[in-house]
Amino acid sequence: MAEALLNSIGKGRFCAFSAGSTPATAPNPLAIETLHQRHLSTEGLRSKGWEVFAAEGAPVMDLIITVCDDAAGEVCPMWLGQPTTAHWGVEDPSRFRGDDADKRRKFDEIAGILKRRIELLANLPLATMERHALEKKVREIGRA
Repeated sequence: MAEALLNSIGKGRFCAFSAGSTPATAPNPLAIETLHQRHLSTEGLRSKGWEVFAAEGAPVMDLIITVCDDAAGEVCPMWLGQPTTAHWGVEDPSRFRGDDADKRRKFDEIAGILKRRIELLANLPLATMERHALEKKVREIGRA
């Protein structure tokens, strides 16, 4: 959901990608439904592992934000190179147990958290920020 949210909110200032340590075979249908309800494009979204971004010809990352929830047992990656990094841990809504309506509410809740954080990120004066200040601010956003 973060990939679609950042690409939409960033309005061309960002080119977001999403990946995980153990990707599913396809995006979660409730994640897709949540994005559609928010009138966001899901075109091109697919499940992929982190190794895609270590392969030759992979896009160079300037900023990496992990959203894996350590409490859910997800292991966050270590990145080569010098990208700015931050961790915005959020609960994995696909692990939520409840009826369909409760699951939909959980996906919407997590999408709302990500949206608020991404809006804060998108409003930073990135072009004028030094690397250390950017990293500090992006990390603070994840704790907000």
